[in-house]
Formats: sequence, C-alpha cells, structure tokens
Amino acid sequence: MSETEVMEIIRNSLNELLRWVGFGTLTGLAAKAIMPGRDPGGAVGTMLMGIGGSVIGCGTLLFFWRDAQIDPISVKGFFAATMGAFSLLFFYRLLAGSFFAEGNEYDDRLAHRTRKRSRRRKILEDVIG
Repeated sequence: MSETEVMEIIRNSLNELLRWVGFGTLTGLAAKAIMPGRDPGGAVGTMLMGIGGSVIGCGTLLFFWRDAQIDPISVKGFFAATMGAFSLLFFYRLLAGSFFAEGNEYDDRLAHRTRKRSRRRKILEDVIG
C-alpha cells in the first residue's frame, strides 16, 4: 500500500465521520423539536442521539421492508433517523419518569402554602431580630 492510498483512506474515513456527525446533529435536533421540553445532554448528547436514531430508524425500516433501498443520508433516511431519535428520546423520558408527575394537586398546594409561611416567618425574624 502506498502513501497516497493510505492518505485517500484517511481522507474518506474523516469525510464519512464528519458526514455522520453533521447528520446525527441535525436528526437529533429535529427529534428534540418534535418533542420539546427539558432534556439532559448538550450538543454531544443530541449528536449521539441522532446517530443512534439513524441506526435504529434505518434498521427498523429495513427489518420490516427487506426490499427497501435506504441510504441514511437521504430524505427517506433523514425521516427514518428522526423517527429513530424521537423513539430514543421518548423511551428515555418514559423510563426517566419525566412524563408522570408524582403526587397530586392537594400535595402541591400544601407544599406551596408551607413554603409561603416559611418565607413570611423568615422575613419577620429578619425584621424583628
């Protein structure tokens, strides 16, 4: 193998890596736009979710339609990857428990009143003594 062949392999590998990073970021952002709210993870988490979503989405599509021709970096691939990233985000939130609020409305009102009284007491203590 000559030096030019090695450089060509490295250049192609880096190009492919940058394509996947960019594509993963776009699909992760699209999935977060579909399901707004507070999510953990910053840019790296969004990118990894998009890349994982692309593998899951395109893999699921190929599992159910074996004759499907899909390139992950295409319009069909973008849609499948976004749905895969959306499903990752959905199941993360489901398992993390952020869809369900524990307690009831009465508990929330009671806690609010208790905090309010505590704040008043602290203010009075500061003023008086």
